[in-house]
Amino acid sequence: MQRAAGLVRRGRCLQAAGPWSRSQSSVAAEASAVLKVRPERSPRERILTLESMNPQVKAVEYAVRGPIVLKAGEIELELQRGIKKPFTEVIRANIGDAHAMGQQPITFLRQVMALCTYPDLLDSPSFPEDAKKRARRILQACGGNSLGAYSASQGVSCIREDVAAYITRRDGGVPADPDNIYLTTGASDGISTILKILVSGGGKSRTGVMIPIPQYPLYSAVISELDAIQVNYYLDEDNCWALNVNELRRAVREAKNHCDPKVLCIINPGNPTGQVQSRKCIEDVIHFAWEEKLFLMADEVYQDNVYSPDCRFHSFKKVLYEMGPEYSNNVELASFHSTSKGYMGECGYRGGYMEVINLHPEIKGQLVKLLSVRLCPPVSGQAAMDILVKPPVPGEESFQQFSREKESVLGNLAKKAKLTEDLFNQVPGIHCNPLQGAMYAFPRIFIPDKAVEAAQVHKMAPDMFYCMKLLEETGICVVPGSGFGQREGTYHFRMTILPPVEKLKTVLQKVKDFHMKFLEKYA
Repeated sequence: MQRAAGLVRRGRCLQAAGPWSRSQSSVAAEASAVLKVRPERSPRERILTLESMNPQVKAVEYAVRGPIVLKAGEIELELQRGIKKPFTEVIRANIGDAHAMGQQPITFLRQVMALCTYPDLLDSPSFPEDAKKRARRILQACGGNSLGAYSASQGVSCIREDVAAYITRRDGGVPADPDNIYLTTGASDGISTILKILVSGGGKSRTGVMIPIPQYPLYSAVISELDAIQVNYYLDEDNCWALNVNELRRAVREAKNHCDPKVLCIINPGNPTGQVQSRKCIEDVIHFAWEEKLFLMADEVYQDNVYSPDCRFHSFKKVLYEMGPEYSNNVELASFHSTSKGYMGECGYRGGYMEVINLHPEIKGQLVKLLSVRLCPPVSGQAAMDILVKPPVPGEESFQQFSREKESVLGNLAKKAKLTEDLFNQVPGIHCNPLQGAMYAFPRIFIPDKAVEAAQVHKMAPDMFYCMKLLEETGICVVPGSGFGQREGTYHFRMTILPPVEKLKTVLQKVKDFHMKFLEKYA
């Protein structure tokens, strides 16, 4: 090898020496001959393979960005290359990404974020004084007066104070302690962290985590990653996806044969199902958790998204407090919120918080230690959360514009929820429960036996087969119900209601036309 390298170097020198030197090609040929003498080595085996990787990571599935979304990306690239399709664009109705669907940002939030990001703008007359005042308060709480500095692992102190004040206002005076507030990278980060600290044991003592079916796939993904035991409880589709405590009892009773049920996860308003739980239901759930000694996790990221006039959001924290000290001093509860949903839809900032109450003091120290490993959540996301929990108030310069924008977003979502429910229920073979809250429809679809057989041939779940055909024929990307969980023999898909009204009407009409053709083809 050294000789070959020397020959190559000599070739370079000879080339520079002039016309009387040996040609570079002859030297290269000699070097090549030397290299051929050396025996070829077989390529080294990879250290990381599907067989050697962490099996818990391999078990993780996340349908919202699963195979059908990858296929949507492929189709988008084909459209960009000029390949003809029966449609001109892919409509990504698979995920609750408000701004990607055309929702406009809340002006006050973006003004404060701009000022925090580039403080020189604080001298500009283009920004209202209340936005400047807020930006200064946030920056003064940051190291070096900069969003670019790390914060405390639990979050910026003044923002945690604002979160606690928000919770107290929301819950009609029920006190909230800033020391129980943890700012997070979206709600997902908080949910994963709490589950991580809860899971323990082995064999029949391994922690069981109760989750609703249908569920948001984050839960099943984290449970798989932690090698915990998933304990399903089924929502009642025939009763508008209600939560029945008798179903919780069944799930716990059966789970105790193979694990230690220790955690009960609730999503209210529901994702993907859109139901809003009644106060009575929440009381029953809290009593059940107290009775069974379960740690409660309340995913409340859609608390601003309630559309049905007969429904109202009740926080688990408020109901727990009002049930009296026997419950409020004993039931361990973690509640989660986010900037990604509601009326702001600021998914990219990854702002979130969790409030954790009745935690053992020693465990509180362990939680802070665990959070400190990731240093801190994005400080820009923390600043965005501050706007959510402390919006402009009457008398401030930005209040009227803020109120108009908030009411416009929520009003449009309410109209689109009703529109989606009504149009789906006009289609034979599709049934959609009322969309009481959140930002998705989860209609039940009839799939003929021949289509089920065709799906089996393609090694797909029947509703995955349906959704893939919908994507390939219309460009509409939705998520099959099998990715969220559903009762055996039923099929669904989840679709966001976020597109603008006219585009949503087009989407719903295309789904209707596709469904009728699908039924005819596989009848």
